[in-house]
Amino acid sequence: MANLKSLKAKKFLSMLSYRQGRFDEAKAELPNFGDNAMALAKALHPKRQYLKIAEVVERSEDCRSYTLVPDPDRGTDALAYFGAGKYLTVFETIEDMPITRAYSISSSPKESLEGKYVLTIKLVDGGLMSKYIFDTWTVGREVEVSAPSGNFEYQPLRDAKKVLCLAGGSGITPFISMANAIADGDEDFELTLLYGSRDAKNILFKEELDELADKCDKIKVVHILSNQKGRCPKGMEKGFITAELIKKYAPADEAYSVFLCGPQQMYQFVDKELEKLDLEKKYIRHEMFGEFHNPATQADYPQSVPETVKITVTIQDNTYVVEGNSGDSVMQTLEKNGISVPARCRSGECGFCHSHLLSGKVYVPKALEYRRLADYKFGCIHPCCSFPLTDLEINVPVAK
Repeated sequence: MANLKSLKAKKFLSMLSYRQGRFDEAKAELPNFGDNAMALAKALHPKRQYLKIAEVVERSEDCRSYTLVPDPDRGTDALAYFGAGKYLTVFETIEDMPITRAYSISSSPKESLEGKYVLTIKLVDGGLMSKYIFDTWTVGREVEVSAPSGNFEYQPLRDAKKVLCLAGGSGITPFISMANAIADGDEDFELTLLYGSRDAKNILFKEELDELADKCDKIKVVHILSNQKGRCPKGMEKGFITAELIKKYAPADEAYSVFLCGPQQMYQFVDKELEKLDLEKKYIRHEMFGEFHNPATQADYPQSVPETVKITVTIQDNTYVVEGNSGDSVMQTLEKNGISVPARCRSGECGFCHSHLLSGKVYVPKALEYRRLADYKFGCIHPCCSFPLTDLEINVPVAK
């Protein structure tokens, strides 16, 4: 109040004539600022981004990092910004069949403003897309991707200030992005990374992780070696990411969040370990699984499921009847028979493949059950993570 009383009105009177002069000079018409909201939305959420490969880095025998930059000749002048932890969906056509796969962005958000994304991709044994990428992605190659997507990012209103990140193998990619964002000042939380690898020779991004931990006191890295023989190098642990190991590095007297990213087997093991810690569910975050395989290994998978099933699928005015293995998801069976299905994450989270199940029964792994109550009521499924238990009849949207 004292500061307000000290203000003198006379000091502002001289501004009146200046303002009136500006009014008199201005044209009597509304300025045209354009639709700034739509321009921003298009910049952040483009339907497609047209890029090309600028660099390929060999991380290991079966892992490479691909640097992607805008391709102005095809209509992309700048990259969409993203929050650390997002992924890109890659669109490719393999033998006349449109195929999509989602890959986490391993570069920092800051680097997108500098004109580059980095995707670090592991060659999967028998993997269709990863093998195709390893065979065809070279410097100068044109690539088509989605806008950054996904929910695996730090949210201050939901997540604790201290985050324990549990990674396995190529699951390190979103955490590299997060660590760089913390070091750049774009994210504000404390990150402790427990990173599982087979041995010290197979640690991806080891030098970069060590450098980040050295220069930023909000980042701590602990390597967990499953196949280590003898004594572990200093600063490393031997074995697997267990509840005991998590408790060792977690805050003892305050809340913390747990972020997981790794192969399917890691989730199955670590989720059971996390149950022993009795954490609130909101503090446990999973990155998308990618494609789920071998549903029969799940404890709740039904018995006496036929090996072969028939799927009748309608897409707009066209109806197809195909046969497949009950061990494959509905989407995998359709793709193997040359029928394209809209998809991004292939884990049930994004909802792009949302389809109507007209008849038959499917199995959905609990970890991939993202359907709403309305989906149950009206018989909707996500073909990417639904496995046929009987013959099926479904309606599927058109792949764009």
